[in-house]
Amino acid sequence: MSGHHTLTPAAAAGGRARTAHGGGGGRHRTVRALDTAEGAALLEVSRTRFNRLARLGLLVPVTFRPYRHRAVLWRYPAGELALFASDDRNARLLRGRVPETLRGQLDTGLDLRPRNWRTRHLGLLLRRADGPWARAGAVASLLDPRHVAQAVPDPRDRSRVSHFLVPPPPHGTAGSPAFRVAEHLMTARDPDEVTWLRSELARLTHEAREHCPAPSPPPPSPPRTGPTGDARRGRTGPRGAPGWPARPPAPRRPLTYSARNNPSCTTDTSIRPSRS
Repeated sequence: MSGHHTLTPAAAAGGRARTAHGGGGGRHRTVRALDTAEGAALLEVSRTRFNRLARLGLLVPVTFRPYRHRAVLWRYPAGELALFASDDRNARLLRGRVPETLRGQLDTGLDLRPRNWRTRHLGLLLRRADGPWARAGAVASLLDPRHVAQAVPDPRDRSRVSHFLVPPPPHGTAGSPAFRVAEHLMTARDPDEVTWLRSELARLTHEAREHCPAPSPPPPSPPRTGPTGDARRGRTGPRGAPGWPARPPAPRRPLTYSARNNPSCTTDTSIRPSRS
């Protein structure tokens, strides 16, 4: 097509393509990812037509990058674009007039790129998940917290699921515009998508509970009803009542001086014997 640089599948694999990571477990395979301009060149279509095909869900992004003014730059697997271009059934979508039914969907504002990215991303998270609770956490990562609470009403199960939540792809610092864009794209909002994810989360949580129950919380500590200070000292009832121990006699103070060695202590004539 005139006005476009033709990018063959081989060139896409080794040219200016960016990379995204996929695969399961601890092994990651590198996926060559093309932006809109590079993808349109590979398909030999205009950028406008490429974006329309992507909005209709016919081209599925593998990663994204937040751009200025909350815009998003999507990237697509080069291999999938090459397969789409080589399929004769897609010739009309690439060369001819877009069918009326599809144009009508575009006129309503349809854009399946975020949802299709979440679906692909969820598949990646599930392949990497280690254990049933991690799989439940992967699904919960795409839901708003209130939808998670509806799907997992037990607070013990919900706490276990929350432990395995996966954060959005790293874009910017927490609270930055780029981070908020990534957080927004990570969260499902279409009613039917939310319904399906809630159902999956409830099912996976049930399977996880059967496989490895969440630990029960420790029993609440009884209120402290220990003895008061008087009771700890053996005193009960009002002061002076039976049950109080007898007060020990006050210790006598030793006499430091006696009348023998200090005559001034016995000058009281009332206790002197009278002389007859």
